Amino acid sequence: MTRASTRASSERAPAPSRPNILLITADQWRGDLMGAGRPFGGLTPHLDALAAAGTSFASHYCQVYPCGPSRASLYTGLYAHKHRSVANGMPLDARHPTLFTELRRAGYLPTLFGYTDTTLDPRGRAPLDPDRGTYENLCPGMVAGMMLTERATPWLAHLKANGYRVEDPDAGREAIFAQRRFGEPAVFAAEHSETAFLTDRFLDWLGVVGREPFCAHLSYIAPHPPFGAADPWHRLVDPADMPAPVRGADPSVEAGQSPLIAALIGQIGLTAHLIGLTGRAAEMDDELIRRMRAIYAGLAHEVDHHLGRIFRALKENGLWDNTLIVFTADHGEQLGDHWLLGKTGYYDQSAHIPLIIRDPRPAVDKGRGKLLDSFTESVDVLPTLLEAAGVPTPRNCDGRSLLPLCAGEETPTDWRDATQWSFHFGDIVGRRMEQALGLPTKRCHLQVIRTKALKYIAFAGMPPVLFDLAADPAELTNRASDPASLALRLEGAERLLAFRQRHEEETLTGYLAKDGAFHEETSRI
Repeated sequence: MTRASTRASSERAPAPSRPNILLITADQWRGDLMGAGRPFGGLTPHLDALAAAGTSFASHYCQVYPCGPSRASLYTGLYAHKHRSVANGMPLDARHPTLFTELRRAGYLPTLFGYTDTTLDPRGRAPLDPDRGTYENLCPGMVAGMMLTERATPWLAHLKANGYRVEDPDAGREAIFAQRRFGEPAVFAAEHSETAFLTDRFLDWLGVVGREPFCAHLSYIAPHPPFGAADPWHRLVDPADMPAPVRGADPSVEAGQSPLIAALIGQIGLTAHLIGLTGRAAEMDDELIRRMRAIYAGLAHEVDHHLGRIFRALKENGLWDNTLIVFTADHGEQLGDHWLLGKTGYYDQSAHIPLIIRDPRPAVDKGRGKLLDSFTESVDVLPTLLEAAGVPTPRNCDGRSLLPLCAGEETPTDWRDATQWSFHFGDIVGRRMEQALGLPTKRCHLQVIRTKALKYIAFAGMPPVLFDLAADPAELTNRASDPASLALRLEGAERLLAFRQRHEEETLTGYLAKDGAFHEETSRI
């Protein structure tokens, strides 16, 4: 049978009872990087079309950063204080079920294209096992269709086969970007970029998947730094069209908020983001920031272009009408806002991320094209996809399914009116932050509670920070010591305390809720 006849028969066949699942993540993708009226809007036409065919969530936040911890929350549906993988390299307890182990219960074979940044539980592994101590393992429950760690060996082999120099394979993808300085186009052509390579491999698999329903996780590293892009993406966005950074008149404004921000401003350098440049992020002027943002936006534009190829292939292969698509990110990126680079501190730019859910079922037509402003979180993705697959959500999950909201139902009266995230800023190996702040590693931790009106940041070893978001949406003035903001500070502290008490209680007692089935369920926590 030819591919054309196979496609035709697929289009005529009745849709399976369970949907195909396609979970797409982009690394370091800010929440304001898409959508009309947003600072970086207009650069993602294919994702905008996906949003028009699905439901978008304007107030979506991750639970922790950097990459490994954030993905641990995404894949387990747990807040960071429960899964405890709070830094890259900290193991994820094998007792925690993941989205992928649970989808296997419904007959799915979750297949990875990209990476999951998971540190596996080392217990039971040999001391010299290469999986120990790395955060670039495969999340439990998945099989690899094309795994790309930061070493990116398959992509480097692809580049070498196409005539490019690969002189230091152990240095991975960064060595390829280092062949050109910041501001120059990448050494490789657009059709050979990492984003194009990963998309090509996914499309190869999609053309022969032969298994319905399928489940795939497509995990792009773009627009993660270093910020280098091939032409035309390198020059596609005019720096003059980029928004100026959100920050105080000079670094002392943010440094005065907290010793943490002062230390970060003093330590974060340019080289990891802008290859060939030295100095501190706080020394960037507006012109350099706009150039950096233009390349970052170009990398996002490239991802959107290749997503358009995927959406087109799903339609041509008769799979579109039965494929549930989720697009999101692990965390955001400061991009010079508040004089910082990377995912760090406590600002919205690091935690606010996109979420689009396109549910193919006709029953959800009422919710199509809606942009919802209720707080949603990364932990909501797991229960959403498990409900779509007909799989029970583990009882200790911290998230809630978003499918009813996608179907146009009213937001429940008991829906969260705040979001929270945490950040472990210790440097376990170099101990730079510990020395700068005079804190032990175990106290290098913060937790944020954010409503529409306030943001309260509690530290394990430093004074709190409070923002009155109604009066100060740019988060420039710490009101924690302002007598006039005492009521706001008290509300923030009480909200954070109530959050911790509620979830600690759920951890301890949640498994006793149904007929005392504790022993049965502890095997799945």
